Amino acid sequence: MAAEILGGGGAETEKKVMVAIDESEYSHYALIWLLDNLKESITKSPLVIFMAQPPTKSNYTYAASLGSARMYCPVSANPEFVASVQENHKKLALAFLEKAKDICASRGVNAKTLTEVGDPSTAICDAVQKFNINLLVLGERGLGKLKRTLLGSVSNYCVQNASCPVLVVRKP
Repeated sequence: MAAEILGGGGAETEKKVMVAIDESEYSHYALIWLLDNLKESITKSPLVIFMAQPPTKSNYTYAASLGSARMYCPVSANPEFVASVQENHKKLALAFLEKAKDICASRGVNAKTLTEVGDPSTAICDAVQKFNINLLVLGERGLGKLKRTLLGSVSNYCVQNASCPVLVVRKP
């Protein structure tokens, strides 16, 4: 069934599968589930592992104590601080991606890694379109209906906006 979904037969064009990860156990579970259940489909072309880097804020708010009162002051960060934060986000993303790539290699799956700066919801959908992805795989965080409504959900956004089919893997 999975081979039919991904076009696993014949001399068809290469079908690209992308799994979007973050630091959560839910995205790790989605990666493992993908490797266990769709391995035959993803061995024909490299699996793309994607992780969004959070955008760096240039303004930070600090609290200053004035006796029993507090004053909140927005402060612009200096360019060196912003560059340092961006570099740390990139290093962290690359470390997670390398770990995921190692997991794939240990299971005989060739993987490519990709990271972009931006809000995860839009960065994932943009990457899907930019790299002509045929199937997007995501983990579901398990937010309840109220939290998902108030906070938003990356998987829900991607289901509604990605330009390819989206498989949301729910951890039991």
